[in-house]
Amino acid sequence: MNLNEKNILSQLEFIIHPEFEKNIVELGMIENISISDNEISFYLLLKRQHDPFATSIKKKCEQLLSEKFPSAKIKITEQRKQQQNTAKQKDEQSQNYGLKNVKHIVAIASGKGGVGKSTISVNLAAALASKGFKTGLIDADIYGPSIPKMFGVEDKQPMMVKVEDFELIEPVERYNVKIMSIGFFINHDDALIWRAPMATNALKQLAGGTYWGELDFLLIDLPPGTGDIHITMTQELKLDGVIVVTTPQPVALADAVKGINMFRQEKINIPILGLVENMAWFTPNELPENRYYIFGNNGGKNLATKMQIPLLAQVPIVQSIRQGGDDGIPAVFTNDIQTKVFDELADNFLKQIIFKNIEN
Repeated sequence: MNLNEKNILSQLEFIIHPEFEKNIVELGMIENISISDNEISFYLLLKRQHDPFATSIKKKCEQLLSEKFPSAKIKITEQRKQQQNTAKQKDEQSQNYGLKNVKHIVAIASGKGGVGKSTISVNLAAALASKGFKTGLIDADIYGPSIPKMFGVEDKQPMMVKVEDFELIEPVERYNVKIMSIGFFINHDDALIWRAPMATNALKQLAGGTYWGELDFLLIDLPPGTGDIHITMTQELKLDGVIVVTTPQPVALADAVKGINMFRQEKINIPILGLVENMAWFTPNELPENRYYIFGNNGGKNLATKMQIPLLAQVPIVQSIRQGGDDGIPAVFTNDIQTKVFDELADNFLKQIIFKNIEN
């Protein structure tokens, strides 16, 4: 076989990139082929910054060309196209563009599921908005998104909007709260079967790729537990702090401790703004002064003291909270005991934000 550019390319067409399932010539990965003094040299243009198949593709090129042109010396240089780098930079800018006018980003977390973290997130966001603060809420519980239903907007479909040179998602707005959730983009009855990288990439897009405009607070309703999503969100977003939600039950308290310790780790180091003790006691509507400690008495309050963090609120079990979540009307608007509880939660939260800013 004659040693020329056409024959070299015809051989390289047999090499398929595993990720893109096309040959490397078709993908435009071969550039500047040079034949001089029985030496074959060319640039191998990688499709992304860290291509896990780069080494194996390069070795296949060397092996195949050596077999077809045994007397030739093979020289392959890995390189990236300038336009690829430029596109990557623009993509990174668009991923964070939506957050540029957000003053404070706060995560709401829990060590375990079922403690009412989403209920606290919804009512805190609504309480802050009712006080005149520009507020947004991200439903980051990607495997069980409940925020759309709790705001009564589960049938809404966000639209795309062009801001300067970027295509961003326009959030759904309800009760003066701007809302974004993966639940807007999937069938209500479908289960998301995603590995952690897919989930975290989707959340980064929801956070930075949404046109939030000017916000005083962006709350993030995290999934329960301590996993990849929590680590990614804390590393990718500049969080001002985190609120931990628990019930007084010992099982919940044990997991809350794990969550608090995770955020206090040196590599994460996110300030704990406070703890919310949900389901602190049961109060019947007809007997508002009565308290029945179903899950234990003052477990969250005692934990806050032990861990040296503020207790932001003790939220009782009242039927209107459950009903409000099911009906899409946050309990803070029910004008009963819940209005006072969530109003106090918002006030204590604001005090911690102000205190943190003074410290810094």
